[in-house]
Amino acid sequence: MLRARRALVSVSHKEGLVELARGLVDLGVEILSTGGTARHLQDAGVPVTPVEAVTGFPEILDGRVKTLHPAIHGGVLADRERSNHLAQLREHGIAPIDLVVVNLYPFQETAAREGARFTEIVEMIDIGGPCLLRAAAKNHGGVAVVVDPGDYPQVLGALEESGGTVPLELRQRLALKAFRHTQGYDSAIADWLERTLQGTKEELPPRLRLDLSREITPRYGENPHQPAAVYRTAGGPGLLGGLEQVQGKELSWNNLLDADAARRLVGLFAEPAVVIVKHNNPCGVGRGEGLGEAYRRALECDPVSAFGSIVALNRDADGELAEAMRELFVEVVVAPGYEPDALRLYAAKKNLRVLRCPTFTPGPAEIELRAVDGGYLAQRPDSEPEDPAAWRCVTRRTPTASERRALELAWSVSRHVKSNAIVLANEHQTVGIGAGQMSRVDSCRLAIEKARVAVAGAAAASDAFFPFRDGLDLLGQAGVRAVVQPGGSVRDEELIAAADEQDLAMLFTGRRHFKH
Repeated sequence: MLRARRALVSVSHKEGLVELARGLVDLGVEILSTGGTARHLQDAGVPVTPVEAVTGFPEILDGRVKTLHPAIHGGVLADRERSNHLAQLREHGIAPIDLVVVNLYPFQETAAREGARFTEIVEMIDIGGPCLLRAAAKNHGGVAVVVDPGDYPQVLGALEESGGTVPLELRQRLALKAFRHTQGYDSAIADWLERTLQGTKEELPPRLRLDLSREITPRYGENPHQPAAVYRTAGGPGLLGGLEQVQGKELSWNNLLDADAARRLVGLFAEPAVVIVKHNNPCGVGRGEGLGEAYRRALECDPVSAFGSIVALNRDADGELAEAMRELFVEVVVAPGYEPDALRLYAAKKNLRVLRCPTFTPGPAEIELRAVDGGYLAQRPDSEPEDPAAWRCVTRRTPTASERRALELAWSVSRHVKSNAIVLANEHQTVGIGAGQMSRVDSCRLAIEKARVAVAGAAAASDAFFPFRDGLDLLGQAGVRAVVQPGGSVRDEELIAAADEQDLAMLFTGRRHFKH
């Protein structure tokens, strides 16, 4: 790369732009620019040469055509080591362009905005920008291309240190980033158009394109011998809705997996709620007038398993909650915000990871993936809201108002417990949780055995139907008074009769919640 003398700068995202441009001018680099970028720099007092002064042709078609001209692309694409290329530039009066700083129209943000019109989204399909990025990236032997504002300081520093050139290794990395960026951009457009043409966001697309960028490199994965990385989806808000780590050690792979599970579950509740998760299963859920009360109820369900857990909240953490948590060893706390008293108390636990994340709300186009040998399994998440009013009582006795609240709590939790799942609850908290057993009767037995809160009078939820009456009999003998399950077994009538024998209230939801 020869000494940089001209830079083409045309960006939608303006962060860091003025500082970069001033640094380039100080190095004697002429800045060519277009439209809003040129005005932004001129308003900041940075000297700019408009692109039309180079092309001799004005911007036309509402800005759709600005840089698509030989005077621009010839200056970018000319190979500096080919004498015939340089001769053609001189013949046509084209000056080389040594640095291309471009980021693209905000297509993904516009397409994701509620109420955005089709024509409005189409206008955000950038044409000139990807052309410039691809041209500069192809010719990175003599041109530096910058697509990420986060790279501005490094590029400017390299130019300052080397007398106006960017080292080849850095140019190569920047070129790779540019190609990755245009690839993701084109994929986002294709995905949006495919969904639009299908006429529904509920169907899974015939082709699934992933655009992921590495966000975190933890020390290892589930176990120390497994290398791992954490990737974020391009164009989205970020991991866990845009997490911010407020304090604590670096996040592990398992921390993030469990924090996601806890955040998804606690987001189901309208009232103050606390969820405690261990190994991707809830081991306690509580709700109350405040977070302190909700936490004590959640912890009461299984205080042994709560050691080394992840705790998620659906309200800003306050001092009462942080004080209640003082004696428990917790790996991670996840909340939408933190009051000063909570942060002060958490600060005493230096290793505690404190994450600020928005409350979870499912996205309409979200797809869950599972890797299998040779491909992926894909599905829509099990996140559709429940309608308890549509549940059907199939027994002689109907549940009381208190039992109904308990059933709704147990059912909400059951969809987040590994199958086979049995959740016992009263109207305020989980009582016992049986998770991941190969037979449903064993999950019933486990939920009863693990209970630290009175089972008598509790409600039970089963994520799928009872294949036999043995599990239901165990629950009834332990004192459970109401049961909610999907129904749909060939033995439903036998189960209903068994519930009536024990004076249990039983509701059928018509929907199961397997979680493998």
